[in-house]
Amino acid sequence: MDFSILFEYAWVLLLLIAIEGLLAADNALVLAIMVRHLPEEQRRRALFYGLAGAFVFRFGSLFVISFLVDVWQVQAIGALYLLFIAANHIFRKLIVNKEKDKVNEKKEKKKSGFWVTVFKVELADIAFAVDSILAAVALAVTLPNTNLPEIGGLDGGKFLVIFAGGLIGLIIMRFAANYFVKLLQTRPGLEIAAFAIVGWVGVKLLVYTLSHPELAILPEGFAKSPEWKISFYVILLLIALFGWFLSKEKKADTTNAPSQESSVEVGK
Repeated sequence: MDFSILFEYAWVLLLLIAIEGLLAADNALVLAIMVRHLPEEQRRRALFYGLAGAFVFRFGSLFVISFLVDVWQVQAIGALYLLFIAANHIFRKLIVNKEKDKVNEKKEKKKSGFWVTVFKVELADIAFAVDSILAAVALAVTLPNTNLPEIGGLDGGKFLVIFAGGLIGLIIMRFAANYFVKLLQTRPGLEIAAFAIVGWVGVKLLVYTLSHPELAILPEGFAKSPEWKISFYVILLLIALFGWFLSKEKKADTTNAPSQESSVEVGK
């Protein structure tokens, strides 16, 4: 395989690791809030069942999407979904009174029994898996084809990158979420930057959709052109840098300690 292709694949994989890390931290916090009303042993079991469900759904849906990834309608839905979750999260973060939401959510979760909580965790995991897979697909779909055999309807190299992204997300959620949780707590602006990146990845998938031969709103080769790829990655890096340098560092909030515990204890 050509070195330039290997470099491009390695670069996309590094981006996936960074995006998956930040998304996994946010997901871990949400799941920890959902289960923290349970006794410790039940909390661990609920998170373990949730992780197992996420594993099954991620890789099951990956094989399904590999057959549908070239359908422009599916691409358009994926692009709009990524843009929606990015805009919705940023809006809620900046506009909605989060403390009020957390109080209401905490009251609601206290009424839930163990299996009801497990069911809600599974639903949340499915949503997280969709986010993760769509982001990975959007980043990988414009990569050059390799000489690896196709898996499903995807080039083998692209499939393996998306597969690695999903697997890394689960590993981070299990083992490294605590680090990313602390990072988000000390630099909360990174959470907004992470979802801004998700939105920008949605734009990338939208550009790819608009250049689909059946639509031809953009030239067919535009989504894979060096000019667009360079522009995309430059803006992505700028979003990450602005998120880092414009996020005021603050001490971690100790009130979220149970969330950190829960995120690390999954599957123990």
